[in-house]
Amino acid sequence: MDTILILDFGGQSCHLISRRLRDFGVYAEVLPSDYSAAQVMARPEVKGIILSGGARSVYEKNAPEFDPAIFALKMPIFGICYGHQLLAKELGGTVTPGEVGEYGPQVLTVLKKSGIFSKLGVKQKIWMNHKDIVTKVPKGFTVIGKTSHKTQVAAYSSKDNMRSGVQFHPEVSHTEHGDDMLKNFALTICKAKPTYSSANLLKDTIKEARDTMGAERAVIGLSGGVDSSVAAALVARAIGEQLTAVYVDTGLMREGETTYLRKAFGDKGLKLIIVDAAEEFFGALKGVTDPEEKRKIIGTLFVRIFEREAKKADAQWLIQGTIYSDRIESGLTKHSSNIKSHHNVGGLPKDLGLKLYEPLRDLYKDEVRTLAKTLKLPKEITDRQVFPGPGLAIRIIGEVTRERAEIVRKAGHIIESELMGTKHWKDIWMSFGVFLPVQSVGISGDERSYKHPLVLRIVESRDAMSANFAKLPYEILENISTRLTNEIKEINRVVYDITNKPPATMEWE
Repeated sequence: MDTILILDFGGQSCHLISRRLRDFGVYAEVLPSDYSAAQVMARPEVKGIILSGGARSVYEKNAPEFDPAIFALKMPIFGICYGHQLLAKELGGTVTPGEVGEYGPQVLTVLKKSGIFSKLGVKQKIWMNHKDIVTKVPKGFTVIGKTSHKTQVAAYSSKDNMRSGVQFHPEVSHTEHGDDMLKNFALTICKAKPTYSSANLLKDTIKEARDTMGAERAVIGLSGGVDSSVAAALVARAIGEQLTAVYVDTGLMREGETTYLRKAFGDKGLKLIIVDAAEEFFGALKGVTDPEEKRKIIGTLFVRIFEREAKKADAQWLIQGTIYSDRIESGLTKHSSNIKSHHNVGGLPKDLGLKLYEPLRDLYKDEVRTLAKTLKLPKEITDRQVFPGPGLAIRIIGEVTRERAEIVRKAGHIIESELMGTKHWKDIWMSFGVFLPVQSVGISGDERSYKHPLVLRIVESRDAMSANFAKLPYEILENISTRLTNEIKEINRVVYDITNKPPATMEWE
């Protein structure tokens, strides 16, 4: 199968490049940045190489390792962000350290409509995330794109298009025709044949699960969300009755979640155990305010409960629905920064008493949803809004208490119920409320009130690695605000979070 290799220099959206390529049928594989030219040459199916973005500078002493012999290979190479800078530097161009970064949307002027920009318009909306810039291209190269801001070398290429680079990120949804740029590279420049499909992925993942666990037993943490549901369905196909699903009611779940889960999975032939652990979770979180500590306490407690249930089931494996964005943000991929420890990744205890298997570890959320549809899971699962593993605990700034959890639980239910009936619902990735441990003056029944504000957070996204706040009509926002302040007695003020990701994350903690 024709393959594009992606060398990972630590970019937050590195795996997203492979996701985009697989979307249009080209198999892509993400490998460490120091994957050698000799290793590439030993693989005749490889048709091209992409150098990913990353947080480092090409001049740093601890810059990611890289085999410069890669540039001598007779195959197309495409550099993105850090890769764009590395390619320019190694081939004789100049990279200038930036004092002021360039983050967010920009407008690209295409100077040459060929190669990666073939059949594209002169003006393109792109997304930047960098400090250093290329100020001089290597000999024999041409500048093919610039921005009106500060990047005069936003894109360049060799005359034969075998070497090209872009300072922006074509893989993120904020770049207007990023998919077309990647298609131009993979299909036209590399001449890769689009023979990959989600059916291949499903077959390969089931085989991997069967080969990994063999005849041993496993427990899976089932939350009812799409990630854990898909992981459960995949592993159940691989090892059947050897799998036991464990749902832990932490007291921090969505409105009606436990009832929903019993209905959704109780008659699906899956061995399901429901554990009421609210007392344990609220007790462990008492007095804790630091978000990283919250996540790690939750992760450890989840695992201890799974260990107990695994012992009862005589299981040796713990299955989790961890996806790639969880691992990226937890800083567990080579060269990546720790943004926040996801409870099922950075929150796992070191003395884990079970072998860990994560069948979705290299997939993004939208790819998991595609697998869910291939597996023919119910629409109420495949189309559910994303819900964080630590639950409502990370939507409460400060100490987690039962009272505060009930506030954000009610808020989430109100917000979702108001949005479901609108045409905007299908485009919303997440919608929820965030409790703030401060109070402000308000008016209730002609009397002074002194209550809490609630942050309304509604975002649109394709893959969770980047997101935009939802630009909803004021009438919808007003309806939500009115219901929140009328129906939740502790709330007298609603504010709308209009921050994109980045610089923010989806959740507040």
